[in-house]
Amino acid sequence: MSRRLPVLLALSLLVPAALLGLSGPAAALDNGLASTPPMGWNDWNAFGCGVDEQLVEQTADAMVSSGMRDAGYRYVNIDDCWALPNRDAAGELVPDPAKFPHGIAALADHVHARGLKLGIYQDAGVHTCSKGGGFSGSLGHERQDAMRFAAWHVDYIKYDDCNVPADGQNVDSSIARYVAMRDALAEATAATGQTIVFSVCEKGDYGVPNSAWPGIGNLWRTTYDIHDNYGRMVWILHQNVALADLAGPNRWNDPDMLEVGNGGMTDVEYRSHFALWAEMAAPLIAGTDLRTMSPATREILTNRDLIAVDQDPLGAQGRPVTDGADGHWALSKPLADGSRAVTLFNETDAPATISTTAAQLGLAPSVDYQLRDLWTHTTTESAGTITDTLPAHGSASYRVTPSRWPSVGTPPHVAVGLTGVTDGIAGGTTVPATVTLVNDGRLPALFATVDLRLPDGWAAQPQQPAVVPAIPPGGSRTLAYQLVAAAPAAPLPTERLGVTAAYHGVFWTRTNTATFTQEVRRPTPVQPPYRTFAAVDPSVTARFGQLGGRFAIEAAGSDVSGANDQYGTVYLAKGAAQQGVATVRVAAQQARNAATKSGLVVRADLTRPGSSPGYVTLAVTPAKGVQLQWDADGNGQLDSVASATPPWSPSTPIWLRLTRNGTSFTGQYSADGGTWTTVAAITVPAATGSEDVGVFTTSHSKYVNGRSDFDSFTVD
Repeated sequence: MSRRLPVLLALSLLVPAALLGLSGPAAALDNGLASTPPMGWNDWNAFGCGVDEQLVEQTADAMVSSGMRDAGYRYVNIDDCWALPNRDAAGELVPDPAKFPHGIAALADHVHARGLKLGIYQDAGVHTCSKGGGFSGSLGHERQDAMRFAAWHVDYIKYDDCNVPADGQNVDSSIARYVAMRDALAEATAATGQTIVFSVCEKGDYGVPNSAWPGIGNLWRTTYDIHDNYGRMVWILHQNVALADLAGPNRWNDPDMLEVGNGGMTDVEYRSHFALWAEMAAPLIAGTDLRTMSPATREILTNRDLIAVDQDPLGAQGRPVTDGADGHWALSKPLADGSRAVTLFNETDAPATISTTAAQLGLAPSVDYQLRDLWTHTTTESAGTITDTLPAHGSASYRVTPSRWPSVGTPPHVAVGLTGVTDGIAGGTTVPATVTLVNDGRLPALFATVDLRLPDGWAAQPQQPAVVPAIPPGGSRTLAYQLVAAAPAAPLPTERLGVTAAYHGVFWTRTNTATFTQEVRRPTPVQPPYRTFAAVDPSVTARFGQLGGRFAIEAAGSDVSGANDQYGTVYLAKGAAQQGVATVRVAAQQARNAATKSGLVVRADLTRPGSSPGYVTLAVTPAKGVQLQWDADGNGQLDSVASATPPWSPSTPIWLRLTRNGTSFTGQYSADGGTWTTVAAITVPAATGSEDVGVFTTSHSKYVNGRSDFDSFTVD
């Protein structure tokens, strides 16, 4: 991924905004409905077309019980696929009665009764954006649909721009479609009193500049869709951070919904995602299953210190004070009380120390500055420099406030970091590592003790006592270690190292702490005769590992059915003779989707997805049982399926066995590898010679890796 910012951002750091046509506040949609960025939830990122009344009602309840409503989240938004494909005889949109048996108005009542608001999705074209032609769009029905939404007491509309006529695929026509709905919503409000936030979801398909939207929508998408992977999130940052001049009360740049909690990124990356969106005054629209979110996800989404930054009434979007060209970012956001919110972000794949100053943040000189850590919710003091050592993809966020008098009773800001430990360390390797302590305060930090936390089996040999008597103001101290890495206990391990520094000061007795945590990904390469191959989207990278007879695959993939032929595989080239048996135990499977698949695969050539014939898979899924799929017509695509549900929970671990006799295949499963149940016996006419055979996984998410672990793979 490029470490370079878009040209617009690079220019904005060097050229006055007036010369870019971005000076002065942009004209806002004068409806007063989004004085701060909207906060809420949308079903699309986690559920796609799988939305229904029960999900929305349960999510509204979860927003209350989880504390999200009290933290500021208000909108419960239904995305695409809520309606029947066609309008009724009167030309009205009709909620799908199977999904919404009580209708949208009753659902709005349920949501409103909980102190929340209801949002809905619609499209400016002939059909919506979902696959297969979508559902009826609003083109030519703007006033009718706006009145219907108002009658249903809808409070928010997300308005897409797909499937427009060929003569409407240009800037002027796209703007006109949105103006038509904006005006229709205003008329509906005047007629009914129902106010509706207008979210523009035109993503740049027709070249409309972002500067066109402030007078049309309360918020507008600035990029194409987000995906639940780190690279995509950072790409969106690069686009959206350049647009600060457009943002303000009732007019917000929208870098798309949050992916926090969906599993494609680490918690470190999700914290950066959330902090960056708050710094950029972005709408905070959660996109995960709130009914089952983890404590870590809840902690991120309900972080009130960061939410206060996002919702600050001044309405400023944070700007970079360092250009980020090296992947090291410092962003500053002015706040209404005169303080600044600062986010330090390490975009790179290695730990980095990042610093900024109060002057760079735009603050006037002061005797010192109070630093409110927006994650630990503690306060330290700084003489004017803010330093943090951040792990790969990590961030730190502070509210920086000038002090009216010296902060004698506040501990100095101390940063601790660990360098020298990188991905790729082999077992038994000795690694020189350094712990660095930096004091940004006006006063010394005294009697600092360092606690090094290592993965199981690792050893540390300190080269000096782990106590630092004093770290002077503006100074630093280092401690050297020799670390010995343990042999990996599993293929493709990710291990966590941490450092905690506890210190005291001159005028306070309590202990203050600084922490640093780093994840290390260790390779366990797949060995011959096994080979690896990934048929995945170029935006994601598959990983493969082997440790003895165990294998691990991390791979994305929309599916292996039909033209959606994406997977990661460890295989034996031409290992499946005309007669033989392949067996494996699927030991673990990351459930990215109900139809995530992991198991055995046979094909003439596994490196030719979409076309190679003789194709058979036998896989376990998280919620759809064991599936045997095959290419019945010889075109190299899976077009037939047989399924079976084990009498126990159809999840891993599970044994799978695929038996071949010429063009005949039999798929079976077992709980113990001894007693087998047949899924089906099939014929694959194109399986005419020796074929590749291996283990595979497809996450059923095009842009998000899922992990599967296998053992006892044999081919007889």
